[in-house]
Amino acid sequence: MTKIGIVGIGDMGSGIAKNLIAGGFDVHGIDTLEKRMQDFVAMGGTAAKSLADVAQDAAAVFVMVMTGAQAKGVIFGDDGLAAQIPHGSSIILTATIKPAEALEIATGLEGTGVNLIDSPVSGGFPGAQGGTLTMMAAGNDEAMERCRPFMEAVSGTIHKVGDAAPAGQIVKACLQSLIGSIFAATFEAATLAAKAGVPGEILYNVFSTSGASSGITNNALQKIIDRQFEGTGSHIATMHKDLTISLALGEELGVPLHTASTAMQLFHAGKTKYPDGDNWVVTRVLEDIVGAELHR
Repeated sequence: MTKIGIVGIGDMGSGIAKNLIAGGFDVHGIDTLEKRMQDFVAMGGTAAKSLADVAQDAAAVFVMVMTGAQAKGVIFGDDGLAAQIPHGSSIILTATIKPAEALEIATGLEGTGVNLIDSPVSGGFPGAQGGTLTMMAAGNDEAMERCRPFMEAVSGTIHKVGDAAPAGQIVKACLQSLIGSIFAATFEAATLAAKAGVPGEILYNVFSTSGASSGITNNALQKIIDRQFEGTGSHIATMHKDLTISLALGEELGVPLHTASTAMQLFHAGKTKYPDGDNWVVTRVLEDIVGAELHR
């Protein structure tokens, strides 16, 4: 049985792990939170005691952490993946980090015999749990082909967006600038409807059957009208971080991102006022301002 490792078994990583296990792979994982480790074992995974345990004899290791610093730490730190994973195996970087950080990781792996597939994902918690993620993968053809069975187990679509990092992270930054903007527009429209006295059910029925319908809009609006602002698997800190990356790339390249900048400020307000909330909690900030709430 092929051994696959995973580092980071949270909302997204747990879904990746679940679908790898369902695909018949021997999955070894590690996380800093004991509850996540317990849940991982309950689904059929093997709890690793160290990064070396994750990497030993692994054909590939998925890295699904929050930040670039964390990714570099698990790859290059003491007892890190780079020193432990077999030559010819791959590190699949599914975390969303700064392009410059992904490039730094790729540079650090040069000459080690370890491949890097820079492949951030999209699809959120539902996509991770359902095995339907979209992967934006950048890596050499040989490594991509060897890892295809593992990647197909967790995804619905795999796009090869380049031959090396940071092509995956650059495409993800572009995508998140759009997704963040759609979120922000949905939150504003929901608040406008609330103040005008439109029932949430009517708004959802119209939006979901109109030209504005999308998985992003429909899911966000459903969470808002059902007042599900925590525990839905889409913590606000993640989108806040992703928009920071998008805007930084825009600044680096001299590209004005007016709409994404507005979205970023809304997410910043939401994260500050409701730090434990999910993306949709931004709507509560706007509702607090106008004194109206959108219910089903």
